[in-house]
Order: sequence, then structure tokens, then C-alpha cells
Amino acid sequence: MVGTEKRLAQVANDIIHHFENRLTAMDGKGMIVCMSRRICVDLYNQIIQLRPDWYSDDDKQGSLKVIMTGSASDPETFRPHIRSKKARDAIANRLRDPQDPLKLVIVRDMWLTGFDAPCLHTMYIDKPMKGHNLMQAIARVNRVFGSKPGGLVVDYLGIAEDLKNALRDYTEGDRGETGIPISEAVALMQEKYEIVQAMFHGYDYSRFFTGTPPERLTTLCEATDWILRPEFKDDNGVQRYIQAVTELSKAYALCATEEEAINLREEVGFFQAIKATLSKHTVEGGKSKAELDAAVRQIVTRAVASDQVIDIFATAGLDKPEISILSDQFLAEVRDLPQKNLALEILRKLLNDEIRSRSRRNVVQSRHFSEMLENTIKRYQNRSIESAQVIQELIKLAEDMREANRRGEDLGLTEDELAFYDALEVNDSAVQVLGDETLRTIARELVEAVRRNVSIDWTEREAVRAKLRAIVKRLLRKYGYPPDKQEKATQTVIQQAETLCKDWAA
Repeated sequence: MVGTEKRLAQVANDIIHHFENRLTAMDGKGMIVCMSRRICVDLYNQIIQLRPDWYSDDDKQGSLKVIMTGSASDPETFRPHIRSKKARDAIANRLRDPQDPLKLVIVRDMWLTGFDAPCLHTMYIDKPMKGHNLMQAIARVNRVFGSKPGGLVVDYLGIAEDLKNALRDYTEGDRGETGIPISEAVALMQEKYEIVQAMFHGYDYSRFFTGTPPERLTTLCEATDWILRPEFKDDNGVQRYIQAVTELSKAYALCATEEEAINLREEVGFFQAIKATLSKHTVEGGKSKAELDAAVRQIVTRAVASDQVIDIFATAGLDKPEISILSDQFLAEVRDLPQKNLALEILRKLLNDEIRSRSRRNVVQSRHFSEMLENTIKRYQNRSIESAQVIQELIKLAEDMREANRRGEDLGLTEDELAFYDALEVNDSAVQVLGDETLRTIARELVEAVRRNVSIDWTEREAVRAKLRAIVKRLLRKYGYPPDKQEKATQTVIQQAETLCKDWAA
């Protein structure tokens, strides 16, 4: 009865639609457990008939495979699915790889014990199982992995009672954590959804679902700006939003194929897209590629399509800028963005990234700009200045950073020489007496001296560091560098050398 053609056709159709819905919520892999090898092969054929693009006769290709043993007496229809151990191991490695296109495997007994693929998140059981064997099978999919909060078991034969019996062998704690009813997952998802939705009280984001493609992008910008408003941020709102959406996403993933979850799919995707934007444009936190992919999948699942090419710069209110965050054109356009909170966060993130990049080349310069950025943001957080004013100050900081890039050219110094030139405290009046020409000469000779003495592990070898300190002090004395400034300059030069030495030693 279980293996009749009509029933398998229904099961195949159900598995396909359920699994495709599951993948919109959370990327991962699935396993189908059948009663016999014949049923494995017949179900495979039914699925391939409905999804021919999942088929490939190459073990390195295709989205669906049958894993089973064979013998010389097996019928011809079994042959394509009977492989050597080496070939089965190769498919196992494909299944373990989250990026590999292999998404589903059909098994009878193989891989139900002792097989580990953390990205497996769904098991379709169409075979009676009991006790230890049942618990071992379920263990294949219940591991927490990445954005996966737990595994999902889809039961076609009514094994709930067998599962309860098997759980009697487990501790009370295990029983509480295993076999959560789907209704509880749905209730949890609704609770988390209401928490996130309440954070948008006062802002109507419905245009995202009804508007034109450009209007949708504008709504995303405005909604992000809403979450970034100062009074909400002061209450740790951004981090609370990110945490709430993370919890909603996990709850949604557990019940993504239920009608209640399907009805919320686009809103969950909208919330996730804003979370990804916040993580991208704010210094704190971070986003994973998997989270961004999940948000995009859910937004496009309902065939969100356009018959036009959208200029995303124009939609955001920006002309196509020169590809430089420090260009006058780009800075002017960011200053004029209507979403001031978002503009501020964009500038802060871009400047912070630029300073971090400079810290790998020029210690003094990055320290100076970092202090300027920190002071400006602190004044804004203390309500000393408004968002429009802080944006103007950040733009001025960006312009100063751009001017700093030109100093080396004006002084006739390379980037490395400029880094050591800055380390000499050239803005100190006592040092300026030496004159630019002498300071440039010291910087050039410092670069040569450090290059000659650098080695892969010199920062760990005190003898080499001591030698380098002596060389630096000798150079400073040679050119009349102020004695009372020499110790501090030497420390800064050594710090600058440590920053650059990794590239030089390599």
C-alpha cells in the first residue's frame, strides 16, 4: 500500500512543495526515508518527473540522489542508484556542503546512523521506525547549524506514538527539547512578529507590498531611517530590533510551511532586509551572507517582478556617484538625503571603515581621524548637535581625510614614508624648527632602516626590537631632533614599523 504508484505520486508532489517552501525560509538540505529500495527508486522517478531539472546522471551534478546498496540480482531500474563506497562518500561530501546544489537524498537504511551533515534540516519519514532507530534517524537533522534553530520531521505514516515511546528512554530535559508541536512554533512566531511590528508603530510600511519597485526601495530606506531615529536608538532600539528579528526568523524557520507563516512571509522578509541594512550601515553588529540571502529569498518568493530597469541610485535620491566615498559629489548627495538618520549612519560606517583601512598603513593619521569621529558622534549622542549638523561635521572629516591623501604627493613622499613622517610629530612647534626637508630626510632613512632590519617574527624578538630602537634614536640625534621629544617619537616609529612590517616581511 505504501508503495503504490498513486500514493507515491501524492507524496512526491507534497515533498516538492513542502521542501521548496522550506527553502524560502532557510537554506539547507533534506532526507527522505522510505520502506524499501523499490519505493526509494519509484519515489525518485516520481519526483524527477515533476522536477526534471533536479535530475543528472552525473554524481557530481543534480539536486536529488538515492543512496542504497545493491546486488547482482537487482533489476535494471536499480542500477543507476547502486554505487561503490567511494562514490557514496563523494555524494555524502556534496550533501555536507551547504553551497552544493545537492538538496535531497532518498534512503532506506543507509545514513540513518553515524552520518553527520549539519546543514540537514528536514527529514521526510515514510517508513515505520521505533525506539533507538527512530531517535538515531531524527538526530540526523536536529543539530543547530548557522541560521538553523533545529530540525523538522515530516511524518507520512503516523509515528508520533512511536516517538513518544522512544522518548521514555530519554531524560526529562531531553523530552522537553524534542518533538515540539508545530502549533507551539506558530504561536512563538506570532509573538515575535507582533514584537517587531510594534517597533514600526507610527510608520506605515504597507507601500512596500503594494507600490512600484522604486517605491518599495524608497520604503526600505524610510523604514530603516525610522528604526534609526534618535529617541529609538537611545533606548538601545537598533540592537533590540536586530535581536527581535533574529528571534522571529528562527521561529519562522521552524514553521515556514504552515499557512500562518506563509501569510507572513513577505513581512518577515521585509523585516530581515531592514535588519541586514542596519547591520551593514552601522558600526555595531554584523550580518551574515546567509541572513541576507534568506531575506532576499522571502521577498522574491511571491514572484515580485518588474517590467522595467530600476536605477537604485535615483530611487535613493542619489546621482550615480564617483566610486569614492570621499568625492565631493557623493558627499553632497549624502548630505541632501531626506532620511537624515540613515545618512548619518552611512557616513559613520564609511568613515569608520576608511579609518580602519588607514590604521593598517598610518598609525598617527588613523588615530587622529578616529578621535575626531568619536568626538563628533559623542556630541551627537549627548544631544549637543543635531543630525544635520553632525552630517556636516562628518562630511568635513571626510574632506580632511581626502586632503590627507594628497599630503604625501605635496611632500614628495611615498605612502610608507608619509606614515613615518607623521610618526615624527611634525605638528609640534619644537619639531617644526627642523624644517620639512630635514623631516622628509629622516622619514626616508627610517623606511630604509626598518626595511633592512625587518624579519617575519621581529615583533616577537626583543633583541631585534632593541636594535631597531637604537637605530631610530641614532637617526633622530643625527638630524638634531629635540632630545625631550625623542623617546615618544621612537615609540611611535616602532609602533608604525610593527603596523607595516607584516607586508614588508611577506
